[in-house]
Amino acid sequence: MRRKGSLLQEFPILVLVALVVSLFIKTFLVQFFYIPSGSMENTLQIQDRVAVNKLPFLSKQISRGDVVVFRDPAKWLPFYGDTSGNKIIAEAKSVLVAVGVLPNPAKQYLVKRVIGIAGDRVVCCTKAGLIEVNGTAITEPYIFKGNAPSDMKFDITVAKGKLWVMGDHRSASADSRYHQEDINKGMVPLSRVTGRVFAVIWPFKNLTYLPQIDLVK
Repeated sequence: MRRKGSLLQEFPILVLVALVVSLFIKTFLVQFFYIPSGSMENTLQIQDRVAVNKLPFLSKQISRGDVVVFRDPAKWLPFYGDTSGNKIIAEAKSVLVAVGVLPNPAKQYLVKRVIGIAGDRVVCCTKAGLIEVNGTAITEPYIFKGNAPSDMKFDITVAKGKLWVMGDHRSASADSRYHQEDINKGMVPLSRVTGRVFAVIWPFKNLTYLPQIDLVK
C-alpha cells in the first residue's frame, strides 16, 4: 500500500504529465472548438462542440467538401477579448486556452466548408442555380433547407496555397463570397487552417461523425 505522503509527492508530476499530453494532443492531433453562430446549420448547430483532426493538415491535404476550422484570415471577425474584469476568470481561461479546451481569443477562428482548392475555377451559378467547380455542377445536400447555393454571383480561380470556403447556411454566412476585396480576395491561406471537423461531441443529442464528401467526382 502506498503511503499518503508518496501520493502527494507524485500529484504535481501527474498534473505536469497530463498537461504535457494535453498540449501534445492539441498541437498535433485533435483540438476542440465551440460553434458560436448558425453559419454552418444544419450540419453544425449553435453551441455545438466539435472535434478537429489536425493530423492530415500537417501535410496540407485538404479536399473539397471538408469542413475546416481556420484562423481569421483578414479581419473577417471583430475582436472579442475578455471583458469580465475578473483576474481569476482571466487566468482560468488562459489555462484552458493553453491546454486546448478553449480557442485563443487573440486568434479568432471560423468554420466553413471547402468548395474550391488551389487551381479550381468556382463559378456561380449554372442555369439550374448550382455552383460549378471546373465546369462540373456540384450537388450540395448539406445546404440549409430553403437556401440557394448562392444569391451572389462570382467567378474565381483559387490561387496556389489558398481555399475558397462557404457556409452551409448560405444566407447566414459571411464567407469567401463577401470578402473578395480583402488581401486574399476572399480566399483562405492554407497556413491559417487548423484542421478538419470530424465529429460533433457535445451536446450528446447532436453527437455525430462528419464524413468526407467528394464534391467533384
